[in-house]
Amino acid sequence: MTMTTPRTAETGVEAKRPFRINLRSSGIYVAFALIVALFSVLTDGALLTPQNISNIIVQNSYVLILAIGMILIIIAGHIDLSVGSVVAVTGALSAVLMVNMGLPWPLALLLTILAGGLIGAWQGFWVAYFGIPAFIVTLAGMLLFRALTLTVLGNQGIGPFPDAVRTLANGFTDGYLGNIGLGPLGGADLFSLLIGLMAIAGMVAAQWRTRSARSGYGQAVDAMPLFVLKMAAGAALILFLVVQLARFKNLPWVLVLLAFLVLGYSLMANRTVFGRRIYAIGGNLQAAVLSGVKVKQVVFWIFVNMGVLSAIAGIIFAGRLNQAGPTAGNSFELDAIAAAFIGGAAVQGGVGKVVGAITGGLIMAVINNGMSLIGSPSERVMLVKGAVLLAAVAFDVWTKRRAGVSR
Repeated sequence: MTMTTPRTAETGVEAKRPFRINLRSSGIYVAFALIVALFSVLTDGALLTPQNISNIIVQNSYVLILAIGMILIIIAGHIDLSVGSVVAVTGALSAVLMVNMGLPWPLALLLTILAGGLIGAWQGFWVAYFGIPAFIVTLAGMLLFRALTLTVLGNQGIGPFPDAVRTLANGFTDGYLGNIGLGPLGGADLFSLLIGLMAIAGMVAAQWRTRSARSGYGQAVDAMPLFVLKMAAGAALILFLVVQLARFKNLPWVLVLLAFLVLGYSLMANRTVFGRRIYAIGGNLQAAVLSGVKVKQVVFWIFVNMGVLSAIAGIIFAGRLNQAGPTAGNSFELDAIAAAFIGGAAVQGGVGKVVGAITGGLIMAVINNGMSLIGSPSERVMLVKGAVLLAAVAFDVWTKRRAGVSR
């Protein structure tokens, strides 16, 4: 295969990749599209109806929030088995503060998020500064915080929650600019459509800027036709999603929260010193230490961050159910870990993207929802999810071996 000439100061030639899809980085998105297409056929289109798309987002928002924190921990070469129990205990704390003690909901939410950060700091201390493996620390945390949840709640839930919290978990943005006609699709909220167009413009601008920067440094970039194809596919996906949501009840507030989290954490992971240090630690710990990276501090703070995101997920989950229950968060840690690995995280660390983790979480959500729509029993759903997770990890190992052989 003929390779293009890298851009240099003398030649000014731009290094381009051959026109082909990198399965290591893009395979997850191809797989997601195929899974959505499959279940769309199996459900006779019910999967992609406006109401069902809204349900998928609202019902899985807390797992997607957890996946954002989990991908950072896995990139650094660690794991967190306690997030489900932290979701439960922080949800219980928020209920006690708002319902039993009558605190204003903004103060209660702030205190709950602070408590989540302290829980993350507790676990991060044992992992980073005491040297206990994260698997052991968070396994102990899973038991400790579940026991604490049962101590606080007993066998009963606490509720109902204030309307503002329920709106954050289940509510939708208002139609600020009214509806606009979309022909055979009917009416759709104009404000939501404008937000979607702004998101598309932002995505294209960011990707173009990244491509230009890589090209300027002589690094390989996608050929222009492939770049345009990727942008068109992303724009079509965003536009379809926003149109469907705008036809139902506008944008869910949890989707707005998720959008800010994904944008913020993607920028942090890709464009900040702290983010680069997370990748450095997971990629080669010894090299990171020799390079002057303060490994203990970085590991400590990613666990603090995981505690904060777990508290946010706990508030949203409790708000959606309108009560904090003793069984809240069961198996959430498994879903978050699966989302990260399906989304492209490497078992050994050093590899992964926030957007990939979100995509992995959406794959799990579509499988759950699609199989529910076709009436599959729960054991069959677990079977398929387990097979998908195994296939994702096997694919990661296979691509690494193939890359090693090619070198």
